[in-house]
Amino acid sequence: MRSLLIRWLVLAVAIAIAAALVDGIHIDGGAGGLLAVAALFGLVNAFVRPIVRLLALPVRVMTLGLVSFVINGLMLLITDWLLDVLDVGGLWSAIVAAIVISIVSTLLNWLVIDRRAHGSDT
Repeated sequence: MRSLLIRWLVLAVAIAIAAALVDGIHIDGGAGGLLAVAALFGLVNAFVRPIVRLLALPVRVMTLGLVSFVINGLMLLITDWLLDVLDVGGLWSAIVAAIVISIVSTLLNWLVIDRRAHGSDT
């Protein structure tokens, strides 16, 4: 449960950084709005993204996986469609923001979760 909470907070930080860096991404509602976006984005990625990835498998193979960036952007657009506090300015903004979110959350998860796991062994 603690790991899930940490991942949720890491995702919220990654989304905040993406909103700060990418024009066209705006989050209203302060920290509460940001946490709501992170929670729903995590749920969309957990339940919708695997189905879309499976359906897009032939296109992913033909583009050598580059369409995965578009799929990630679409997940952000779905989150925008479901929440009023998130405003995504279009597909290109969503794709760039999804790339930023992926990079930042990967780095933060590596720093926070993996280091904590390795630190407890010694």
